[in-house]
Amino acid sequence: IAAFVVVLKSGRPPRNSTGPVQNGRRSARNFRLAMLGAKTGGAYARHRARRVFADAGKRRELDLAFEMQTTQQVSEALGQMKGALMKLGQMASYLDDGLPEPMRIALSQLQSNAPPMAVELVHIEIERELGRSISDIFVEFDDEPIASASIGQVHRAIIRLADGTEKAVAVKVQYPGVGEAIDSDLRTADLLGAMLAFGFKSLNPEDMVAEIKDRLREELDYKNEAKNQQMFADFYRDHPFIHVPEVLHEYSTKTVLITELVTGHTFAEVCEWPQEQRDMAGEAIFRFVFRSLYRFRAFNGDPHPGNYIFHGDGRVTFLDFGLIKHFTQDEMLMFQSMVKAAVIDDDMDVYRRVIEDAGMLQLDAPFTTEECGEYFSHFYEPVRESRIMEWSGAYATSIVRHTFDRTSAIAQYATVPKSFVFIQRINLGLYALLGQLRSSGNYRRISEELWPMTNASASTPMGEAEAKWLASRD
Repeated sequence: IAAFVVVLKSGRPPRNSTGPVQNGRRSARNFRLAMLGAKTGGAYARHRARRVFADAGKRRELDLAFEMQTTQQVSEALGQMKGALMKLGQMASYLDDGLPEPMRIALSQLQSNAPPMAVELVHIEIERELGRSISDIFVEFDDEPIASASIGQVHRAIIRLADGTEKAVAVKVQYPGVGEAIDSDLRTADLLGAMLAFGFKSLNPEDMVAEIKDRLREELDYKNEAKNQQMFADFYRDHPFIHVPEVLHEYSTKTVLITELVTGHTFAEVCEWPQEQRDMAGEAIFRFVFRSLYRFRAFNGDPHPGNYIFHGDGRVTFLDFGLIKHFTQDEMLMFQSMVKAAVIDDDMDVYRRVIEDAGMLQLDAPFTTEECGEYFSHFYEPVRESRIMEWSGAYATSIVRHTFDRTSAIAQYATVPKSFVFIQRINLGLYALLGQLRSSGNYRRISEELWPMTNASASTPMGEAEAKWLASRD
């Protein structure tokens, strides 16, 4: 992240500026990035100089001190700036346990503890959007936010409905100006593309950049999020262990979203629960990911620990439906054909043709099909065999690092087509979460229940409960 911020400061000014105010905001933002780049760059130079004459023990001490210093600078800067840069920090914070520990811990605070906006501003935004005073809308409104993230923060409240009844709700309010901030970040498409191409030398980043831009800009519209969330709530209504909060559409606007309030346990708390409870939590998340993907052809493109509330015995409430990727029928058939060739049929000749047709591997890459199969098989290892899979942070990190390993010869001929940008994000995010939970289970058997081409019978008690729910819907 620090390296990315240093690179960003050299970017060209975005085109089509809309006036002195926006230019001023952008200049201030660029100035803070430049200052951060200068600070981290200068600190790195001083750090290297100090290491020259230090013994091994002292060098380790200096390295840790340097990590702590740059960690604080970067996480504070991203947290204050809000927008696309902070979102990158959130993604990195849980996706790669291989980050230096101080950096990972500090960035993890961005998941739900970003610096909040002043409560006076919260009141102004809500009253402006809903056209009524806070006291007219709410019976109670807690000025202390219960969550703060990259584009908005959430407050607890009690609302009086039109029929006079009262309901506990979560009120999400978008930061004023965050749309312009994200737009400014994303207009530097050449820099974002350079960052992406850093992981894949064969990458043509234009499609990836366009996909990321489209999804992040969609996330700014809370009316779109309300529609997405209602769609998932309708689909999973009465599910035995998956819950999506209902939306109060009549009180929601483009920058204010009001939903039913749900309380429970955090991801960090669940990580300390007994193995059986962690296994059920992991199974619930896994089933939600792939049930949504294969049955619904959609999924939240930003899975991270702050998006879950846990209730025990596998029951999970899923939050934040702003960044949803909808897949076409053709895209889903392509994903299914990859799984069928690589896992079910173990036919690497067919698998190679599929990924070449999909644009994941360049045609006539100078490697045998066996070598290609060995490289790509890492992504399917958890479901290749019917066995108890024990997830770990180290294993999840190895998958992430394998994905972005620029030293691999095959990686120079592999890329990520537009349709795979968020499916890759979903998979890697899921692996990271299961690794942190240290979940275990027979994920091959569970997957066979979820794959359309196998549709096997239930293999776990949670699977049996879900099968009854599905039968009641048909």
